[in-house]
Amino acid sequence: MATQDIIPDRDALKRMGETVRKRLTADPEIYRVPTDRAEIFAIGNFLSPAECQRFVRMIDVVARPSALHEEAYASGFRTSYSGNFDPGDPFVRGISRRIDDLLGINPKCGETIQGQRYLPGQEFKPHNDWFYTSEKYWNAERKRGGQRSWTAMAFLNKVAEGGHTHFSEIGASIEPKPGVLLVWNNALPDGTPNEATLHAGTPVISGEKYVLTKWYRTRKWT
Repeated sequence: MATQDIIPDRDALKRMGETVRKRLTADPEIYRVPTDRAEIFAIGNFLSPAECQRFVRMIDVVARPSALHEEAYASGFRTSYSGNFDPGDPFVRGISRRIDDLLGINPKCGETIQGQRYLPGQEFKPHNDWFYTSEKYWNAERKRGGQRSWTAMAFLNKVAEGGHTHFSEIGASIEPKPGVLLVWNNALPDGTPNEATLHAGTPVISGEKYVLTKWYRTRKWT
């Protein structure tokens, strides 16, 4: 059997990539980051100033030390604070559905929106959002909805200095601008994981940074 045939969820990643790509590229108001190594799009003013401020207040309530499958908070790999919003909250549900509709992805495939807060010196070192299927955690994630396909990240406030989203493999550094929604495909057009989506939340130098993130799976997320 060829290697390409045993990559988990490859066909689903390919189909979802095609669907979302067509939807986003058809909208002339959506900006695509100029690179042929990854599919990264930005939508300005996706959230209003009032919506951004409301999410900032909500993050302050739910934020706890961020966790990872592979690394403990104490390791310094991801030193932000984060927390999931209540998916039943009408405000959260409405914004979540707007992201679903923008991408054209079945809401059942979306994870709960997570908010993150970075204070001076805090960061998220280079990482990929897709799951490494050779790791022990994959067996549980496979059952919870499979591989991650697209990522949607909204910036909620202006950061005094630092706190960019840096795609190191393609040399793109995105400055956090309130209300902007950044979305990217974690796979290549053929459905294989895209190494070029390696990205980091660079350290906040001055001020603080608030963002929200929603990840999508290939199947119903549970």
